[in-house]
Amino acid sequence: MKISQRGLNLIITFEGFVDHLYDDPVGHCTVGYGHLVHLGRCDGRSSEGEFRQGLSEQKGRELLQKDVVRYEEGVNNAITVPLNQNQFDALVSFTYNLGVGALQNSTLRRKLNTGDYKSVPEELRRWNKAGGKILEGLVRRREAEIALWNAPIKTTTPIERKEDTLSSA
Repeated sequence: MKISQRGLNLIITFEGFVDHLYDDPVGHCTVGYGHLVHLGRCDGRSSEGEFRQGLSEQKGRELLQKDVVRYEEGVNNAITVPLNQNQFDALVSFTYNLGVGALQNSTLRRKLNTGDYKSVPEELRRWNKAGGKILEGLVRRREAEIALWNAPIKTTTPIERKEDTLSSA
């Protein structure tokens, strides 16, 4: 599966756009819509070079489009039960925020893969901390992901990427 525009909009809303390098709440160097430049604080290392002069929102969206593929693949590989588009999108947002490893090693994944769909909202709520502290932004994000998880399915279309268009021509 691929993320829909609705799912991508959820990520965009909660990540927000930052046009310069910054340290995220757990101290990792980040830019754009939550694009991880490297682990650890921004400190002038070479991986920061292309972002030192700032980042346009257009380039930020391009990075997001590339980054999200890894998280789609992470959800596709970790979850063995059928998901509807909203459920998939909610899990991609969660995984984009916390990393593929967090999903792979989670009780959420273990329960869901046994067919326990009803446990997902409560399991998502557990992931509301960064650096050991509850963050209101994470509480809001988890509630938005839960709302999407529980939302009735409407006709949604996965976003089309440039490489998808090129490969089908």
